[in-house]
Amino acid sequence: MGYDRYVAICHPLHYSRYLTKEVCNKMVGGAWLLGFFHSIGNALPLLNLNFCSNNVIKHYTCDLPPLLALSCTETLTNYIILLIFAFVLGFSSFLFGLLSYIRIISTILKIKSAKGREKAFSTCSSHLIVVGLFYLTSFVHYMKPNSDSLIDLDKVISIQYSILTPMLNPIIYSLKNKEIKSVLLKMFGKRRAIHYP
Repeated sequence: MGYDRYVAICHPLHYSRYLTKEVCNKMVGGAWLLGFFHSIGNALPLLNLNFCSNNVIKHYTCDLPPLLALSCTETLTNYIILLIFAFVLGFSSFLFGLLSYIRIISTILKIKSAKGREKAFSTCSSHLIVVGLFYLTSFVHYMKPNSDSLIDLDKVISIQYSILTPMLNPIIYSLKNKEIKSVLLKMFGKRRAIHYP
C-alpha cells in the first residue's frame, strides 16, 4: 500500500508503468516468503524447549513471548532470534514505509493548490492511520520490558495490533468512499434527531 501511494502521488503519470501486475505479484510473493521464513525461524528453535507443568499462558493469544515464558529450559537463544527477526523484518518494513511517506509528504507540500493537497493527503491518510496504529502498538508490545506488572497492558496492546487494527482497516478505508460517508452522516443525523428532539 505504501508503494502504491508513493507511485500514485510522486509519479502519477507513470503509475501503470511502475505498478504492473508483475510488480504486484513480486511484492505479494515477497511478503509471503518473508512471513514464511519469519514463522519457520521462530518455530524451529521451539522444538528444543521443554515445558514444565505450568502450561497456562497468561495472555489472550498464543504469541511467542508468553509461550517462551512458560519454558523450563534456557530461552535466551529464542529471544535473540525473535529480536533479530523483529528488528530486521519489522524495522526494515517500517523504514521503507517511513521513507516512502517522507517522499510522499514532501511531494504533496509542493502542490500549489489547496484542493490538490487535500485530495493527495486524503489518498494516503487512511493507510497512514492503519499503519501507524499497527506499528505503534506492535513496537510497544515487543520492545517494552518484560514485567508481571505490565501483563494487563500487554494484553490490551496485543488486542489492538492483532484484532482491532485488522478490524478497523476496512472501516478506515471505506470512510474515503463518498456513498458510505453520506450514509453514515444520514444515519448519525437521524440518531441525533431521535435522541435529541
